[in-house]
Formats: sequence, structure tokens, C-alpha cells
Amino acid sequence: MQIEYIEMDTIGQQQAVFGYQDHFVRMMEKAFSVLIGLHQSKIEIKGEDSVGVLNAVSVIKSLQQIYNQGEADTINESMIYRLIDDVTDGNLEETVKAMESTITLTNRGVPIKCKTLGQKNYVKAMKESTITICIGPAGTGKTYLAVAQAAEELKRGEIDRIIMSRPAIEAGEERLGFLPGDLSQKVDPYLRPLNDALYDIFGAEKAERLRERGTIEIAPLAYMRGRTLNRAKVLIDESQNASIFTIKMALTRLGEGSKMVLTGDVTQIDLPHKTDSGLEKCASIVGHIDGISVIHLNNRDVVRNKIVKEIVKAFEKAEAEKKGNPYQRRKKNKYASIE
Repeated sequence: MQIEYIEMDTIGQQQAVFGYQDHFVRMMEKAFSVLIGLHQSKIEIKGEDSVGVLNAVSVIKSLQQIYNQGEADTINESMIYRLIDDVTDGNLEETVKAMESTITLTNRGVPIKCKTLGQKNYVKAMKESTITICIGPAGTGKTYLAVAQAAEELKRGEIDRIIMSRPAIEAGEERLGFLPGDLSQKVDPYLRPLNDALYDIFGAEKAERLRERGTIEIAPLAYMRGRTLNRAKVLIDESQNASIFTIKMALTRLGEGSKMVLTGDVTQIDLPHKTDSGLEKCASIVGHIDGISVIHLNNRDVVRNKIVKEIVKAFEKAEAEKKGNPYQRRKKNKYASIE
């Protein structure tokens, strides 16, 4: 039996670590096969498996660190799951460091931060590269982080406008048919996810004012042709639903002082013929060019509900088995997430 003790500095720190009705420590007890209790101002961790005990100690100390940074509100069930996974994989220290820096603030003053090492590398690439191609499953924050980074660059005056686009393709077998109204009303359903991110970061009123002034523009990808985009951050969402020819057209719109981010999930292609998708083809063609970064996120970067992560893992495994390939992540480049 191995026993370790951790000193708790404040009652608030204890509450953050234990969670409501001790829910967080119960999660750690189950994951590491340990028993966790509070004795006065010390947490006692004991168990037969020394590795499990030390892993629990590492997670609790990481939660202390996060609390001491003033981030108590960010400690939730999803974070506990991520920390448990990361300490098991040996990535805990780097993940906690990834949570330190703020990308921007929402309209309510809440800091937007990376939650995984993969997300940190993605944001780093967006800052340093002229073009960033991010490929990853649902729930990894591809679109939200791109909007957050663009918002911060706009606030700093590094760009004059944000241009957001995505192919006007319906999901799966769904067919909406004829949509009434003007152009804006027709394409709005397709672009709603971009609006949601804008409203969360800028607030609904400010986002609408910026759109009215043309500082923020949201349009279907087809309307990019023939334009030259200067001093702009161009975000192209759902890029897996664009052909290689359409993506080439979009990439060549960049003018002076502009950057572009292409995001997509190649497991959710809604084109009639999945082989028409140009995102992965584009990444393989231009990924070697200086100033272009290709980022691959996977199920470890999912920050939605825990079950979303498990769903993504199950589909990744099924797809890998179908192809007869080992269940593993893609080859990483200098910005790629740790395997």
C-alpha cells in the first residue's frame, strides 16, 4: 500500500479539487484504483498500485495549479477526464502549460484558452503561418479557436476585417430544397455555426454592427472568386466539402497582409462523391511550402461532452479497421499534436 499526502492551501482549493459532492475525486479513484480522502488540510491518496497513486497526485497538483492561476471556473468534469487521459499518456505537464495563455476575451470578459496540447499547437500555427490547414474531428474547437484568434487580431489592429466562409452544402442525406428570401436569408442556415461563434466572442449587438460596417463578412465560398483580400483574416470552415479546385481558388484570393485558416473534418464529407473532397489533397500538395502549416487534431483534442470523444474514437477505430490500417494518428509535422 502506497500513501501520499498533498497540502491544501484554502477551502476554495479543496472544493475545486473535490468537486460537487466529491464527484471529481470519485472520477480519479475509479480511473487510478486509489482511495482519496481529506484529513484536516491534507488530501490523502492511497492505493496498491504506486503508478496509480502517483498519477492521482499529479492530477490533483495540476488542479491546484489551475486554481491558483485564477481559473477555478474552468475546472469541470470534461477537464478532469482530459487530465486523467493526459497523465496516463505522459502529456499532463504540457497540457497544463497549454491552458495558461489567453487567446482573447469573450464579450462577457471570460478568457478563451486552449484546453489541449493539440489546440495550443493549432493556435501557434495560426499566429505564425500565413495559411493554416486544420483537419480534425467534431468537437476539437477548430472553428471556435479560429474565430477567437481572428477576433484578437482584429482588436489589435493587425487586420482590418474578418471574412468567414464555408461551402453551402447540406449535411449528409438531408436536402432542404428551395429556401425563400434574399441571398442572406438563403445562405444563413449554412453559416449559422460561424454566427454562433461570433456572437459568443463579440456579443450579438457588436457582431451585427461589425457585419453592417463590413468589418466582418460571412458569405458562401462560391462568392470568393475574382476577389483580392487585403489585410484580412479569412476563415473557411467545413473545407472538406469543397473540391480541390474550389480550395485552390480560395487560397489564391490572399492579398497583402492577409492570412487564411481552412478547417474541416474529413470523416464528415457531405459531397455526393466523397472522393471529390479537396481538403486532404490540398494539405498534401501545399503542406511543404514555407508559411503553410498543416495541423491534425484527433479524439484527444475533443473538448465537448465526454461521450463525444468516445463516439469519435469509436468511428476512428471502425474506419481504420475498414481500411485495414493500424489505429493510429497521422504523421505529425512541427506543429502537430503529440501522438
